Amino acid sequence: MISRRHFLRELGITAGALPFLSGLQSFGAPTTSGRKQRLIFMFSPNGTLPAKFWPGKKESLSQSSILAPLAPFQDQTAVLKGISNLVGGDGDSHMRGMSCLLTGARLHPGNIQGGSGPPAGWASGISIDQEIKNFLQKNESTRTRYGSLEIGVAVPDRADPWTRMCYAGSNRPLAPLNDPYQMLDKLYGQTQERKAYASILDSLGADLKKASKILSSEDRILLEQHMTLVDEMEREISATTQAGEMTHPEPELDPNIELVNDNTPQLARMQIDLLVNAMANDMTRIGSLQFMRSVGQARMRWLDINEGHHSLSHEPDKNEGAQNKLEKINVWFAEQLAYLAENLKNTPEAGQPGNMLDYTTIVWVNELGKGNSHTLDDLPIVIVGGETTKNPGFHHVGEKVPHNRFLLSLANSMGHNIKSFGEQKWCAEGALNWG
Repeated sequence: MISRRHFLRELGITAGALPFLSGLQSFGAPTTSGRKQRLIFMFSPNGTLPAKFWPGKKESLSQSSILAPLAPFQDQTAVLKGISNLVGGDGDSHMRGMSCLLTGARLHPGNIQGGSGPPAGWASGISIDQEIKNFLQKNESTRTRYGSLEIGVAVPDRADPWTRMCYAGSNRPLAPLNDPYQMLDKLYGQTQERKAYASILDSLGADLKKASKILSSEDRILLEQHMTLVDEMEREISATTQAGEMTHPEPELDPNIELVNDNTPQLARMQIDLLVNAMANDMTRIGSLQFMRSVGQARMRWLDINEGHHSLSHEPDKNEGAQNKLEKINVWFAEQLAYLAENLKNTPEAGQPGNMLDYTTIVWVNELGKGNSHTLDDLPIVIVGGETTKNPGFHHVGEKVPHNRFLLSLANSMGHNIKSFGEQKWCAEGALNWG
């Protein structure tokens, strides 16, 4: 690495461009043998609309209005029905749905009171993303700079079981990084002032173009992806600087209403771009993308929706207006998943045939099956890319299948052959074979 960085500097490349270039094979970056595997969890809150979510008898994504944006990935998408969160214990359904979602472990006794049920605290176990991260980090051939990235989009600045799904261990919640500018800092170095990014990114673009002249055709494609990110970030930041700071204010007087920033769609795209870029550079192979929070009252004005999301999810099924708005909200989340999948598919896999989506499994999860019933049954689980290619389609895997078994299957698919995860009793039948 020292000689590689020295060589790049000899070309007149500044230090800011090194993270974009040091991982390219044309500059002698170390390569790993075998098939590279990645895993991303994407979360959206407050349940779904079963009648508009589950595919029909034809098992086509086009039969589901919510999943229709994923139609271009029909052959790489699996929808699993029949999976339940059976963990139980203290806390209300939203709390257990969120903080037990990836841990498969009960909440500790605590003093956080939900809408019903005994008060509770943090989860009592590690989340599956961190379990797999730790497994990969132990092996030099799969170790990455960050191990995992926890990314948030419009997650309120608060800490409780409704806002945390990733855990480094018992009582160790991990906060998602909610600001794309901070994420850019984390990935590509600190800067003194946010306003300085525009000029820095401009010089970065010049350096990357200079380096592209001596790259292999494969690395040149990857570098073009990086340069596109730089250009887009520069435009976004320049526009933001002119318009003022982007913030996610939460009203002080009414904690039940969250004024999600109207720039959330742009922020979401920026966060997704950064996640894909970090994975293209092999900075991490495990990621989470958390949209908002459980019980979140986001008002999605960019969808012409002024009511809080959680309040809408509590409306009865006969309220057609609320149902239509909830459908629009869930379609929007599906569109974000499609954008993530498209970015991965448009990025070649370094040193291997195919593209990054072929080597990346995206799992879309929700803490509830249905909002107005608070059910933890029939959790809406969608898997795109990676392992899904082996057996895409709609899979009714059974009735009240413990979601621990599904989490266990994800670990096994990543080469981590553990026998149980979370509460051991829910893994008695072994990993879920949805293929």
